[in-house]
Amino acid sequence: MREFAKVMNDIERQIEDGAIRGGQKLPSIREMSDRYSCSKSTVIRAYSELEKRHLVYSIPQSGYYAVQKKIQSEPNPELSVIDFSSAAPDPELFPYLDFQHCLNKAIDMYRSHLFTYGTPQGLPSLLNVLTKHLTSHQVFTHPEHIMITSGTQQALAILSTMPFPNGKRTVLLEQPSYHLMIQLLLCHGIPVQGITRTESGIDLNELEQLFRTGDIKMFYTIPRFHNPLGTSYTEKTKKAIGELAKRYDVYVVEDDYLADLETDTKSDPIFAYESSHVVYLKSYSKILFPGLRVGVSVLPPALLETFSKHKRLSDIDSSMLSQAALEIYIQSGMFERRKQKITDSYHSRLLRLNRALDAFNDTEDIHPARVPSGLHTHIALPEQLHIPTLLTRLNKKRIILKEIEPSYLPSFEKRQPMLKLSITRVNEEQIDEGISAIFTEIKKMRHSNVKYLT
Repeated sequence: MREFAKVMNDIERQIEDGAIRGGQKLPSIREMSDRYSCSKSTVIRAYSELEKRHLVYSIPQSGYYAVQKKIQSEPNPELSVIDFSSAAPDPELFPYLDFQHCLNKAIDMYRSHLFTYGTPQGLPSLLNVLTKHLTSHQVFTHPEHIMITSGTQQALAILSTMPFPNGKRTVLLEQPSYHLMIQLLLCHGIPVQGITRTESGIDLNELEQLFRTGDIKMFYTIPRFHNPLGTSYTEKTKKAIGELAKRYDVYVVEDDYLADLETDTKSDPIFAYESSHVVYLKSYSKILFPGLRVGVSVLPPALLETFSKHKRLSDIDSSMLSQAALEIYIQSGMFERRKQKITDSYHSRLLRLNRALDAFNDTEDIHPARVPSGLHTHIALPEQLHIPTLLTRLNKKRIILKEIEPSYLPSFEKRQPMLKLSITRVNEEQIDEGISAIFTEIKKMRHSNVKYLT
């Protein structure tokens, strides 16, 4: 047996026996080298192999730690539910221990600043880190153009209600769109208009006409991994949207909430093509956890002062502790490692979902969208199929999906019948079973009296 394997097996045995507890720091490389009378490179190789097996994890400038074992519990009947409805991140992928370390370190480093009022713009050191971090998404900006918000939702609320320099008032939405954005606009009585978006994209001629003749203050769009469609705009479409926005003095609010899950290195945001009329929004909730409540807004100079004023009046500042911990998380390299793990997990599930859709769909009028990355996709359904009945029947079989209706404005008539399928809360081994059941129920409805319910 090779030397590194002996060291590795010994540590693995101690973890299994409980001699090394979850979260416990392992001996330093120098200590292990002395203990096993081997070279430091042998210990490093052993620790690296254990990290690949997810038995230990490393923290830069700190050392190696044992991974916390999952607590074995009584079988839970809820685990048999196949949930395609939730867009929330998988709690099994949350970086609890890593982020706990970052929180503790943040308190040590910034204790004199974290528990007093900060600035509406955000923690200055985080702004500098984000300026560099955003370049990986082809977003090139300066720290003074970045505002930290309490999640992307706060940024949307501010942008929707504040005045814009173009003097216009109406918000244009893709239809369907993010349901909470729709609720936000309706709640505040903000003029809103819809434009159809399908798997193939958007009608750029219609968009130009609306920009030219309408009272459009801003166009809210999710170009990448659209919610709820799951699809993305082509490079040509993104360039055209940026050009039209500048030509007709309309601001584009680009919600790039799943940017970190992109696997195509050539896919750039609209901001990369036109920054003077684009507000770029980024979230860290899907790659870390929603409770972090840190959103990033990159704003054109013309909007900075007004946005800052409204931000200051809404909450004075966003959580400084969360900001400081995120800064350390990114700076330490933990973010990139975690991003890769989460991206790989979700990508594997989505590929499994695509294969299942191909395998079990033997119809001619039901069309699954081809989505290579992200968190979700959709199935276009025939008009005759009564979706509420289908969802009720699937729910009885413990297969959970949600109505797509909240993703449409109440006044918008050109609605596409569809099912949204999210993979964040469904185990990979459940996907085939769930998709098979969906198509089985559709077939049963077509051969029964509920086929044409309306």
